[in-house]
Amino acid sequence: MEIVEENMPTRQKQTKKAKKLRRRSGKPVKQKQLTPGQWFEKLVAVQARLRAPNGCPWDREQTHQSLRTYLIEEAYEVLEALESGNDAKFAEEMGDLLLQIVFHSQIAREEGRFTVAEVIREIHDKMIRRHPHVFGKTRAKDSAEVLRNWEQIKAEERRSSGNKDDSKSGEVVPKEDSLLDGVSRALPATLEGFQLTRKASRIGFDWQDASGVFDKMQEETEELKKALKAQDQLKMEEELGDLFFAAVNLSRFLKIDPEIALKKANAKFSRRFRAMEGLARKNGREFKNLPREEMEAFWDAAKKSEGKPRLPEKSGTPTKQ
Repeated sequence: MEIVEENMPTRQKQTKKAKKLRRRSGKPVKQKQLTPGQWFEKLVAVQARLRAPNGCPWDREQTHQSLRTYLIEEAYEVLEALESGNDAKFAEEMGDLLLQIVFHSQIAREEGRFTVAEVIREIHDKMIRRHPHVFGKTRAKDSAEVLRNWEQIKAEERRSSGNKDDSKSGEVVPKEDSLLDGVSRALPATLEGFQLTRKASRIGFDWQDASGVFDKMQEETEELKKALKAQDQLKMEEELGDLFFAAVNLSRFLKIDPEIALKKANAKFSRRFRAMEGLARKNGREFKNLPREEMEAFWDAAKKSEGKPRLPEKSGTPTKQ
């Protein structure tokens, strides 16, 4: 896709023209609405200009590797904006994330690898190909069947593309197919576990109900306690990993994204901790110098200040959630 940068009229010319039209009609002049495609082409042209020889020094210095952090950061900022309920912020952050795609595509174009048009064509064709129940003659009675078909189509695509790995010697070595192919090892551990168990569940390798997962978590907890008692550091790490994996599996079973759930828990802890510090200062105290019992009292006060309904506590030691 070749982007041609148009010569835009100056602000002064636009203002004069708008004033003349208003005098003729007596109504405010409506700016011409651009289509999403036109706006996208303008964005691509902007990024190409920034990367040009007389463009922005910072943009010209960037590489695929240097932009990795920004790609991750922008994705999380989109999630934060989504949770905020602020539509303007949500739209802004999605734009920032879109820019990362355009940025990487521009670098690839300069290197003669691919263009942003190819990026769009790939996902367009993939969506058509993987929805035969919409664009073809296949029928799917529910979303579960849609997902099974999706995985089958993905497996067929891998086979037809001759899925191979290059060895260190440069020889082409056939790679054995697996239902778990396609799960990136670069994902955060919670998301990787989530996707692994989700793929396995789509062929029926799953628990009958959530109680089975709870039992598994209890089993892993007991094994972790044994490793702790034996002071076996490697075994503790292994068992704690198994417990985390079981918790991720439970979140998948409950249709809850573990990464988002944990981010919310982190935010809640941070919010309540800061509230405790504020309450201590209002009482003329320094929170870090308080005895444990008073810290607990401020924690309870911080929870109450959020207006959260207080349910009767069951037996056992309450945990801070």
